[in-house]
Amino acid sequence: MSPVISPNYSTNKPRRPLPNTLSLTDAARLVNGQLEACGKNETDATQISGINTLLDASATELSFLANKRYRLDLESTQAAAVLLSRDASVDARQCVIRVDDPYYAFACLQRFFHPDIAAKGIRHDSAIIDASAELADDVDVGAGAVISAHVRIGKGTRIGAGCVIGEAVSIGEDCLLHAKAVIAEHCVLGNEVILQSGAIIGSDGFGYAWSGSKHLKIPQVGRVILEDDVEIGANTCIDRGAIGDTVIGHGVKLDNQIQIAHNVRIGAFTVMASQVGISGSTHIGAGCQFGGQTGIAGHITVGDGVKLAGKSGVLSDLAAGGIYAGAPAMPHRLWLKVSALTTKLPELWKAHRNNKIHKPE
Repeated sequence: MSPVISPNYSTNKPRRPLPNTLSLTDAARLVNGQLEACGKNETDATQISGINTLLDASATELSFLANKRYRLDLESTQAAAVLLSRDASVDARQCVIRVDDPYYAFACLQRFFHPDIAAKGIRHDSAIIDASAELADDVDVGAGAVISAHVRIGKGTRIGAGCVIGEAVSIGEDCLLHAKAVIAEHCVLGNEVILQSGAIIGSDGFGYAWSGSKHLKIPQVGRVILEDDVEIGANTCIDRGAIGDTVIGHGVKLDNQIQIAHNVRIGAFTVMASQVGISGSTHIGAGCQFGGQTGIAGHITVGDGVKLAGKSGVLSDLAAGGIYAGAPAMPHRLWLKVSALTTKLPELWKAHRNNKIHKPE
């Protein structure tokens, strides 16, 4: 029997060639940062090829400290320089780039080293594109994709393999549809929208009327509208409106495996983690943050800036700016007290019973 050869899982192995490099000076300039503890020769001669974690960064890579849990990793990092906040009181052995927000600076540099791929107008022979569809000249269409009648797609957009785009869909500029994303008829996508693989936009809402003997399906005739800079995660489903539209606001980011029901409206820049479920006709404000597996009942309003801990269950309206947890959702501080009491319930119940049994008549 041939010996089993273990694969090389080295985290320092490059994923692909990186054409972009930066000097330390240019890297600091790109993130509006300030260099510290760097000699002139280092800043001019050292060419940075990427960014990595503190433990895995090489001498030609940058790293960053955005979470205090990793402070001890500063002592052993081999990074050419580390992104630190301007007020961080830590001693680093290597060059430091002081920035307002290390994580945001990391994101900017990561986008420099891994730039988006530009559309080039490449269309696979197996793609099916209806003659009435209007595609900008540089739109890419992958293998097996289907683009139906009267579809309009703006410049710079890329359609991945196996995507299905229904009749009269409108897609803006610089969008990216990963493989097997589906957009049902008449839905509208703004500019710079990203759909991850398996996302379904415009599936029928869950609407039925009970006759006493069967569930009568109600035709779902509204649309889904995704405004600019929206990203929809893998296998997330957004139902079309029953009559009006389901609307996902500017800059909203939805994680994988989320369900958005018919006629929901989500305000700008709200973010939701995996497996959130929003019931029909609920309105979510702008700038909200929902933890994973949060569930929202239908026909309620959640105000702007609300934060919900994971697995929260929302059964009624929530005022703007609040922080909530639990099921049913309650103010976070109250939930902390309730959670602390929960572990003490057995002894409290035992004390109550003993007190009741021994209480004199």
